[in-house]
Formats: sequence, structure tokens, C-alpha cells
Amino acid sequence: MNPFELAAQSLPVLLQGTVLTIKFALMSMVFGLAIGIIVAVMGIGKVRVFRAIARAYVSIMRGTPLLVQIFVIYYGLPGVGISLEPTAAGVLTLSLNVGAYLSESMRGALEGMPRGQWLAAYSLGLSYWQTLRYIIGPQALRIAVPSLGNSLISLIKDTSLVSVITVTELLRSAQEVIASTYQPLPLYLACAAIYWVLSTGLSALQRRIEKRLALPSRT
Repeated sequence: MNPFELAAQSLPVLLQGTVLTIKFALMSMVFGLAIGIIVAVMGIGKVRVFRAIARAYVSIMRGTPLLVQIFVIYYGLPGVGISLEPTAAGVLTLSLNVGAYLSESMRGALEGMPRGQWLAAYSLGLSYWQTLRYIIGPQALRIAVPSLGNSLISLIKDTSLVSVITVTELLRSAQEVIASTYQPLPLYLACAAIYWVLSTGLSALQRRIEKRLALPSRT
């Protein structure tokens, strides 16, 4: 069987892995965004302990390899009595990892909002949390869209690392086919092509969203 026929024959298996990859990325992005917003709010808050916790979390998650984090959560936590299934461990690790990066994007967007908007909201009788929720937060989220899109694209590729804990996503699916065909090159090329298509599609979607949310220019 030539490489093209092998890749075409293996496509249904690879597409099943692709679906799981997309699910993994979306779930991790949703949870990671929630984590990122919470950590960002902690990071700009007035409670010193919360700011220290936020800084420590971001430092640890950004300063250690994602692969090591996967091993710690999947293989290390059972040592302290916490055992997770591969899928749960993968989603948790990816969420915690991307949450650290998203928190910095959100923190920068929040701190970049003009001070006058806070003061104007206070003058209307809004509390700190009401101002953050209704005035500052939505605008900051809008500004952070490019960073959020880039994080999702990176997350799609990072899901390949959960294959090391037997999660049958795209890369793992390709490896299982390779184990029975002994032809790695066409399968890995097909796998790379699928990742490229996903990343390119998300990049195009990101550009459309950015244009849609762009602030009107002054003329």
C-alpha cells in the first residue's frame, strides 16, 4: 500500500481523534478562561494575599513545561490519594496551564482601561464589583480577544501532549495506526496537516471576530 492510500484509509480514525482534540481544546479553553478571569481579578485586587497567590500560580504554570504538569497531575497526584482518569487529568492540566496565560492577557486588558471609567462608574453609585462586571470587564474581554484566540490555537496543538497518558486524541490515533502499519511518515504528515487545517481555520475565525468587535475608528 502506498503512503497516499494508507493516509486515505486511516482518515476516519484520524478524524475521530480530531473530534476528541477539538472537544479537549474547547473544554480546556472554557475552564481556562474561567480560571484566567478569576486569577486576573485576584491579580489586580487590593487584597495582598490574593495578589501573591495569583502571581505564584502564574509563575509556576508558566515556568514549568506542560508535559511535566501532565505527569504531575496524572502520575503524581495518586501518591497523595487523588486519582484522575486520563481525560479528566488532561482537561484539568490544559485548563490550569492555559488559565495562567489567559489571566495575564486579561490582567493586562483590565489594567489598560482608563482610570476615568472607574471614576465615572463610582460617581454613578456603582460599587467596585459592579463596575468590574458591567463596565470594565466587558471592554477588557473585547480588547483581549486577539490573545484569547492565540491561546486557543496554541491549545489545539498542546492537546497532542495528552497522548502520553493514553488519551486517544489526534496524535494518539495516528500512533495506534502506525503501530499496525509500520509506516510513520504518511500518518504523521496527515496528522500535521490536520493540525494545520485546524489552526488556519481558527486564525481565520479569529480575524473575523476581531473585525466584528473592533472599535469604530474616528474620522
